[in-house]
Amino acid sequence: MTTTFARRSAAFLACAAFGFATSAYAQDKTATIGVLNDMSSLYADIGGPNAVMAVKMAVEDSGLLAKGWKIEVLSGDHQNKPDVGVNIARQWIDTQKVDAIADTPNSGVALAVSNLVKEKNAILLNNGGASADLTGKACNANTISYSYDTYMLATGTGKALTKAGGDTWFFLTADYAFGAALERDTSAVVTATGGKVLGGVKHPLNTSDFSSFLLQAQNSKAKIVGLANAGGDTTNSIKQAAEFGIVERGQKLAALLLFINDVHSLGLKTAHGLTFTESFYWDLNDGTRAWSKRFQEKATNKAMPSMTQAGNYAAVLHYLKALEALGGNPHDGAKVVAKMKEIPTDDPLFGKGPLREDGRRIIPAYLFEVKKPEESKGPWDYYKLVATIPAEDAAKPLKDSECPLVKK
Repeated sequence: MTTTFARRSAAFLACAAFGFATSAYAQDKTATIGVLNDMSSLYADIGGPNAVMAVKMAVEDSGLLAKGWKIEVLSGDHQNKPDVGVNIARQWIDTQKVDAIADTPNSGVALAVSNLVKEKNAILLNNGGASADLTGKACNANTISYSYDTYMLATGTGKALTKAGGDTWFFLTADYAFGAALERDTSAVVTATGGKVLGGVKHPLNTSDFSSFLLQAQNSKAKIVGLANAGGDTTNSIKQAAEFGIVERGQKLAALLLFINDVHSLGLKTAHGLTFTESFYWDLNDGTRAWSKRFQEKATNKAMPSMTQAGNYAAVLHYLKALEALGGNPHDGAKVVAKMKEIPTDDPLFGKGPLREDGRRIIPAYLFEVKKPEESKGPWDYYKLVATIPAEDAAKPLKDSECPLVKK
């Protein structure tokens, strides 16, 4: 009898504890988001302060503030250094109770922070880091990649240009994780499509002089010079390629990652004719136009949003939907990400599409060409659509995935 009473008492206490925990969890309507990116260097235009503003727009548009939630947004500059990025992220998580870290342009930083959020059971809402390894061999249950990756860029631009006759390639590659992944993935697509890679050269991140690298590209006689870099490196290499007369002498530049901010910086006279792949453009449809006009009104220099800034908005909006669906914040990164994968994604910028088990948001991609100056109808009217890449083709098939979370 004593044993029965003890068992009942233990069961009662366990139920009471569970009920208390559930109640406390349901009452926790707080969240802290840290936006970690390049605030002052070559990726500041595509991320920077305007990415922080996009995240704050998502917080406002979520409707949670009106429902009594308290959501704080922090920001930090990782200076394109993985150790700096990890130190900021660690301090945020340990001392400021940051639940989710957003953006992380620079794949070296993104991969390092992805490991940290796994260790700390926080969340990485990656939009800036392009390496497909983030949802491949380096994937984990705490990281998602929302707007693009190197597989998407390679499949879009690499395949299109090779099919169009650009069957020999030479790469100018940023010498870090992103550049290596982009060259690797594009090379695979080029050779699979019947092309040949003649060589390549690596350049330091944020270099100012591309002359020796462009000379090697010119001497290769490759039909396509693939720029496996981004931001200021891309614009500088394109400007200097024009000075070298690369295109005039018969070679074509492939900007494997080009943002609208880059085109704006270059100007249509220099950038026209460039072919590239993105998953977002402000002038795609009524939804993107309406949101982008709101963004532009708040943005530094009245800029239109980059693909990654739009991705930050959409990813954070979906993250907050998951918190609301959970009834409160459990401060359990893996649990929240699991809920994000469970509920359908739907936003005005990327539309509907699943968040896959490997953490990759499945959305269409678009092959664009930069307009000639006379084709543009006004400021920021820079792109013409060449082709739409179906969502199922824009991401690496799960059957080929190296992600340990994928069940085969």
